[in-house]
Amino acid sequence: MTALLRRSDSANPGMRQGHLDSVALFSTGWKKFGLLLGLAIYLLGPLMLSDFQLSVIDYAGIAAIGAIGLNVLTGYTGQISLGHGFFLGAGAFTAAYFGGNLDLPLPLWLAAAAVVGALIGLVIGPFALRLKGSYLAIITLGLVFLGQHIFENWKSVTGGLSGRAVTAPVKLGPVDFANLDIGGKEFSREGGYFYLIWAVVALVALLVKNLMRTRLGRAFQAVRDRDAAAEVIGVRLARTKVMSFVVSSSLAAVAGALYGSFQRFVNPEEFGLFLSIEFVAMIVIGGAATIYGPVLGALFITAVPFLIEEWSDRIPGVATEAGETGITVFALNQALFGLLIIGFLVLEPRGLAALWARIKVYFLAWPFSY
Repeated sequence: MTALLRRSDSANPGMRQGHLDSVALFSTGWKKFGLLLGLAIYLLGPLMLSDFQLSVIDYAGIAAIGAIGLNVLTGYTGQISLGHGFFLGAGAFTAAYFGGNLDLPLPLWLAAAAVVGALIGLVIGPFALRLKGSYLAIITLGLVFLGQHIFENWKSVTGGLSGRAVTAPVKLGPVDFANLDIGGKEFSREGGYFYLIWAVVALVALLVKNLMRTRLGRAFQAVRDRDAAAEVIGVRLARTKVMSFVVSSSLAAVAGALYGSFQRFVNPEEFGLFLSIEFVAMIVIGGAATIYGPVLGALFITAVPFLIEEWSDRIPGVATEAGETGITVFALNQALFGLLIIGFLVLEPRGLAALWARIKVYFLAWPFSY
């Protein structure tokens, strides 16, 4: 039995010979190299990038957490949701209240946001038991407008239409991510949050990756592929669909809490339908049912508007000042956003993750064509 679980020392390093080989997260040398490269970027990024670049990557990291959460629901379980913006808003205002009003430390207000998101998912989840497809999408769409009404009128927590400041502390023991100082090297606020946000991204990605290899994760995927057949082989549909909503909304609330903390001010209008559509776009462009796909999609969707705004004066036909003729930066971003979704749905429905997979297969088979 031990011999079956271990790889022989004389075996080809790329050959899987046992169960431990098939479940290893970093089973090849290239994957281990990628891990080391990612760690190097994580450690050196704030030392090499400008504050503007770091802020873009920080927002992308926050979006990646929420996108991974939506991917659990949509990519792995096959449940459509247009209410993701509501969960992010719930997390943001939870951070504002527990971190600001109650002055709880970073781990506690993040945990509070996760719990609040999970509880909301527990309430919404049963609606998925009898509905799916466009009907479930309409239910979650109604959730966005219900959330807008709650956020605008629960003024003691959300501040109403005026919004509210988020003063949640971001200290972890002696480490203050808002004023990070390591060995006499002072980091900007963007640099400190870079370390915090992307550490959470890595943790969330690792948790979801391992979740999908458990019995519950396999049940998610069975429900996505064919829910009737999944029930026949013993998958409990009610529990599985509800748990998918719980995990997804919990991760979205964590993303919202980090967003509120980094932004330092949140307004109910930020968590509307367009935000939910952006997260759907991240899944479409990045690639559903993968871990790195939503991260790629979040980086892409978040970075493009910032880059267009930064370089708008170099783009012909873009009006950068009042009175100029041409398309505005906002309109250009909206048009490009729609074109990207259409383009990926038509040309590459599986997203950037599929492109990366084809590149890997090409180099594995090179110089042969098969």
